[in-house]
Amino acid sequence: MTNSPPEIRTVNVTRYVTPLREGGSLPAIAEADDGFMYVLKFRGAGQGVKSLIAELISGEIAHTLGFKIPEIVFANLDEAFGRTEPDEEIQDLLKASVGLNLALHYLSGAFTFDPVVTKINATLASQIVWFDCLITNVDRTARNTNMLTWRNELWLIDHGASIYFHHSWQHPEEQAKKSFPMVKDHVLLPLASELDDVNFSFRSKLTPERIKQIVELVPDEWLNDESSNESVAEKRDVYCRFLITRLALSENFVKEAKHAREAFI
Repeated sequence: MTNSPPEIRTVNVTRYVTPLREGGSLPAIAEADDGFMYVLKFRGAGQGVKSLIAELISGEIAHTLGFKIPEIVFANLDEAFGRTEPDEEIQDLLKASVGLNLALHYLSGAFTFDPVVTKINATLASQIVWFDCLITNVDRTARNTNMLTWRNELWLIDHGASIYFHHSWQHPEEQAKKSFPMVKDHVLLPLASELDDVNFSFRSKLTPERIKQIVELVPDEWLNDESSNESVAEKRDVYCRFLITRLALSENFVKEAKHAREAFI
């Protein structure tokens, strides 16, 4: 594994193509000035920049662990972009999202992962379950797997519902020490029979240095809100300590996942 800091490109949105109305926050397919299509996630939607922060941090952790994740980019939205949009709901969303947003490379032709149709092995299932326990991702269930099959490979998407402690921002240290009871609903839990082995290998990849590098990617403007009185630097430190603490105590969520799996099978 390389120790070089992760990097995120910045693109400018040039064309709004179509909304993805199956998403609660109304993401959209958009084209950028590099000629590529992206799934654009708006700072003015739903949970706002908190969702973008979770998407960015969790996505880059996934990259570090070796998962297939669409490229994440920062996406600038110009003030004039939404003026010609006829749909009032979309126009309001675009106006509220002027500035820096987040986007993921659009995987054209991908289809939703179906565990009945596409079989995956116990190692990969265990790795994904472990990852979701670490980031406290509540959104990888049978109803909404947030995984795609593209070019015969499994890709992870949509991590905006992870790291959910930051929506209340209360007692993050205590939140970090908790297990993850929601793992009982994880779509891949029945297959996750190698959690102990994955715990050993993944903890060695996610060093405190790498966690800090990933958190440093979060733009200052996304952290400069009124959710707490802490400075931007102090908020970065909270995210780092939350993840580093969860890593240090990963046996807690591994134990929870193993118990939930035993009850399920």
